[in-house]
Amino acid sequence: MGFRCGIVGLPNVGKSTLFNALTETAAAQAANYPFCTIEPNVGRVAVPDPRLQEIARVAGSKAIIETQLEFVDIAGLVRGASKGEGLGNQFLANIREVDAIVHVLRCFEEGDVTHVEGRVDPIADAETVETELMLADLESLEKRVPNLVKKAQQGDKEAKIQASVLGQALELLRASKPARLTEPRDPEEKLALERAQLLTAKPVLYVCNVDEGDAATGNAHSARVFEKAEAEGAGTVVISAAIEAEIATMPAEERAEFLSDLGLEETGLSRIIRAGYDLLHLITFFTAGPKEARAWTVEKGSKAPQAAGVIHTDFERGFIRAETIAFDDYIAHGGETGARDAGKLRSEGKEYVTKDGDVMLFRFNV
Repeated sequence: MGFRCGIVGLPNVGKSTLFNALTETAAAQAANYPFCTIEPNVGRVAVPDPRLQEIARVAGSKAIIETQLEFVDIAGLVRGASKGEGLGNQFLANIREVDAIVHVLRCFEEGDVTHVEGRVDPIADAETVETELMLADLESLEKRVPNLVKKAQQGDKEAKIQASVLGQALELLRASKPARLTEPRDPEEKLALERAQLLTAKPVLYVCNVDEGDAATGNAHSARVFEKAEAEGAGTVVISAAIEAEIATMPAEERAEFLSDLGLEETGLSRIIRAGYDLLHLITFFTAGPKEARAWTVEKGSKAPQAAGVIHTDFERGFIRAETIAFDDYIAHGGETGARDAGKLRSEGKEYVTKDGDVMLFRFNV
């Protein structure tokens, strides 16, 4: 698995330009007028991980298969979206299907690109979008929670769990706070909150779209966004969509020098992926052999059988053990055989918690 990010924001903040650059396509029409993206455009990109190249080299793998990240470019939102204004209903339906929200905010002053509300204020933009999402969640929960409370009073155990956690979310929304601040008391409440698919319960990564000259350091607008994100526990990345668009057209061997000249160490894509992984508490493990070396993504804290299940459900169902080597040991000892001889290959059971960088071989029987 990778993860699915919905790119959202007001019209003309650079969403489609960023999407085109990140996916290295021209699938989304980038134009200087609202709603140029009518249907959500979906693009998949390989998650860059230098460790995979090293593992493939040591294992002599013929193929390298990265894990995938999916971006969904969603039509721009305007005030009143929760009531169906603009493309509001479609926007809300599309955003329910993503794992995280990549919220692009305009942090550049360029006068040639019109702003839908006639000013540059990323905090106000963020609040406009968040308000519409909160209003949609509020309307949903005000209909659902009273019914759940009635069922809970009648002894329905599942309804009691839902009423507890969604009732907490409802109170937050009534106080103009997002549902992501809800604190489930146990795994059952956490699952109930996830199943509710509340728009404001999704993790948020703010992407500050700045001018090329501010890409390395940010500016006063992005500094305000960082303050807001820190207060909310959200992620933040500064990028220049214009730079990313230029990088997307370059040969791979020229990109490092181009970035260096701008004072940047890596592409915006890499920064967004890393921030997204942190936001969703994801880690990467690897499998390797002569045929292929492959990266896989699981949630932090996943046990070995769950990791096996990402590859195939049969692996999880018939799990026996996982032969595991830490990445550094795999490289240092020249692969599986050397690591085994050095005592660095571990046989782990069902309670083993997968660690980032593990190279794993699963034994199973079905």
